[in-house]
Amino acid sequence: MSFDAERPYRLNPKVALRPEPFGALAYHFGNRRLTFLKTARMVEVVRALEHHPSARAALRSLAVPEREWPQYERALAALAESEVIDGRE
Repeated sequence: MSFDAERPYRLNPKVALRPEPFGALAYHFGNRRLTFLKTARMVEVVRALEHHPSARAALRSLAVPEREWPQYERALAALAESEVIDGRE
């Protein structure tokens, strides 16, 4: 399934985030992938996902400028592809 910013997402329960000065390291205990979240703002977005009805709603709630949404959506799509985030009902 491809990423859809109008759908709800969450941090995958099998993923642990380790804060770093640049953002965070995300380790998936299932597929053993290590992923870098390159900014603290991206970490905020990922942590906020589960509290909003869609990825765009999370971006909106964090006051991410709409002109920046495409880059965040591309990053979230990559995180979904690597199973760092997953869809929820």
